[in-house]
Amino acid sequence: MNSAARPRNWSAGRTPALAGVRPGAAPAPVASANALVLHNVSRSFGALKAVDDVSLTVAAGEKYAVLGSNGAGKTTLFNAITGDFPPTAGRIEFFGEDITSLSPHDRIRKGLRRTYQSSLLFRDLTIRDNLFLAVRGVASGRFSMWRPSASHTSRRATEDLLERVRLSHIAGQPVANLAHGQQRQLEIGMALAGAPRLILFDEPAAGLSPAERRELVLLLQSLPRHMSFVIIEHDLDIALRVSERVTVMHNGRVLRTGSPADIESDAQVQAIYMGGRH
Repeated sequence: MNSAARPRNWSAGRTPALAGVRPGAAPAPVASANALVLHNVSRSFGALKAVDDVSLTVAAGEKYAVLGSNGAGKTTLFNAITGDFPPTAGRIEFFGEDITSLSPHDRIRKGLRRTYQSSLLFRDLTIRDNLFLAVRGVASGRFSMWRPSASHTSRRATEDLLERVRLSHIAGQPVANLAHGQQRQLEIGMALAGAPRLILFDEPAAGLSPAERRELVLLLQSLPRHMSFVIIEHDLDIALRVSERVTVMHNGRVLRTGSPADIESDAQVQAIYMGGRH
């Protein structure tokens, strides 16, 4: 999903700064300390304004949560960020570059990833094959007709992802045989393909058992420090444990932004989102 993705330890710029730049080409964007900046983003569907004038900033490497009750506009906000439903107003910056008008696949190639509420997997293929396809999908030469050898970088990257999401022991099983929690683990592994810079997780704990939720928390906490993520989650215990900063949405707008402790103790958040208690 990211033909421009760099290997681990990539940097936002190029060294030397003008290496590979064509005559007359626009210079590369200056590296930004922020992974994602939303400037007054709105998304309307006819008369319905599902996202209304939302501004927020996710720093590079920051773990961020977006909370809110059903209908608060959280998933629509994700759709605006990924370009599935581009904003009708406002601007989106990704590591200092304006991506508001870019197509979804161009945003992916710049290092943006996303998981969905419903699993999107190749159920008849094995776990390993799903991860391999994700790796090849963001690699250069992904349309090559040659079968990669066992020592090919794509094969090695697939095995690395299997280890990271703790699925190596069942890598040869078809996805259709997996428990729901294991499918979530696999989805996260696929989102990690190609060294993403920011991942949007849309309710990854939905439908998980308590044991699977504990596994999910460990997985999210094990992600590289340099990698940013934004998580939408109804399970407050998970969201507050894995995030460093939280935005609460209500009726399409930002209600509060603060640390997990600030959000947990906020009386208005408790009254509107948590039913007055937590």
